[in-house]
Amino acid sequence: MTNNGKMQSVTLRVLRYNPEVDQKQHFQEFQVEYTADTTILDALHQIKAEQDGSLTFRRSCRHAICGSCAMNVNGKNILVCKTPLRTQLDRKNRVTIRPLPFLPVIKDLVVDRSAFWEEYQRVRPWLIAPPEAPEKEFRMTPEEVEALHNAETCIMCGACYSSCQVVALNKKYIGPHALLKAFMRVMDPRDTEPGERLDEVSGSDGVFRCHTIFNCIDACPKGLNPTEAIETLRKLVQKRQAFVAARQERQKTLLPVESSTAPAAAD
Repeated sequence: MTNNGKMQSVTLRVLRYNPEVDQKQHFQEFQVEYTADTTILDALHQIKAEQDGSLTFRRSCRHAICGSCAMNVNGKNILVCKTPLRTQLDRKNRVTIRPLPFLPVIKDLVVDRSAFWEEYQRVRPWLIAPPEAPEKEFRMTPEEVEALHNAETCIMCGACYSSCQVVALNKKYIGPHALLKAFMRVMDPRDTEPGERLDEVSGSDGVFRCHTIFNCIDACPKGLNPTEAIETLRKLVQKRQAFVAARQERQKTLLPVESSTAPAAAD
């Protein structure tokens, strides 16, 4: 972005914290030049390369698919690699950047996501398939595939988890990210343990802990709807037996019917 042919500048207010020297977090301001194409991540790189090499943050692919660079910008969790700097300017021509909230800060904009990953592992997000597998593919319907699509596009950035008020108030909560993945496996007709999965998410720190505030929806950079997934899991928990029985019947039709050319055995 230019004004009479000159580069524009902006003030980045970055919340800093180095546990080796700082007793508490504090803001530090940097002046950064930018164009219309400059992202917030570009600006952070500029600071680190030209002004303060000690500035610490996570980043990886820079294509909004890895989730590494989720941060809190002007009070909202976003991916800084895909967000143009010019869209985040406040009335004072500033952008305020903090680490993801409700998580322990390791240094500057880097947070400890151990609890986030522990809850993810807890729901066993992998497929537990039937022992008998087809040679080519399971015969799923287009509607069943579409039902799984949203949960599959989650990039595990942590934006929903660290925007959740339940996480803020009560650390013992599975979290919207993990519940979304649990939903994906419960709804997958190939999965053989929907009952066990529903049992896992039905406890006091599971789907009934959600307050339905919708922060996770607002924070998701992929436009996903963890709240809807959680609501669906709630309903399925309440009719678990019927759902498990229906899954068992559905799995009988997953494998393709093989035509047999072998001759019938003689009496």
